[in-house]
Amino acid sequence: MTKLTLGSHPYMLGFEQLERMLERSAKSGNEGYPPFNIEQTSNNSYRITLAVAGFAEDDLSITVEDRQLVIRGRQNDEAEARLYLHRGIAARQFQRSFVLADGVEVGEAIMENGLLHVDLTRAQPEPVVQRIKINKG
Repeated sequence: MTKLTLGSHPYMLGFEQLERMLERSAKSGNEGYPPFNIEQTSNNSYRITLAVAGFAEDDLSITVEDRQLVIRGRQNDEAEARLYLHRGIAARQFQRSFVLADGVEVGEAIMENGLLHVDLTRAQPEPVVQRIKINKG
């Protein structure tokens, strides 16, 4: 039995990139930290919210790498200066990745009450009709 992929289907030309994006999103890891929400705020905008309690703005970085939104967090290790009798609050580093479709742009990022909000917008392309001239061979 052969594996049917988007790139090998005879009527779907140029979808190899979509297939690579799907593979990349599957590899991005589904660990549960930090928890996040994705909401649609309008027809063409979204908001990703991550629970990053304990992280300061300087501990976080947001980048777009090859159509992939990457949010990283790393806290400064101040544990050496403190003596913990119990340490139940996680202070670990994380990386969350979200694959962005073509036309989706990252807007602003807002830190509010231990939540990091990242706003995304999707540009609406105008429909284009192109007429192809047939030349004699």
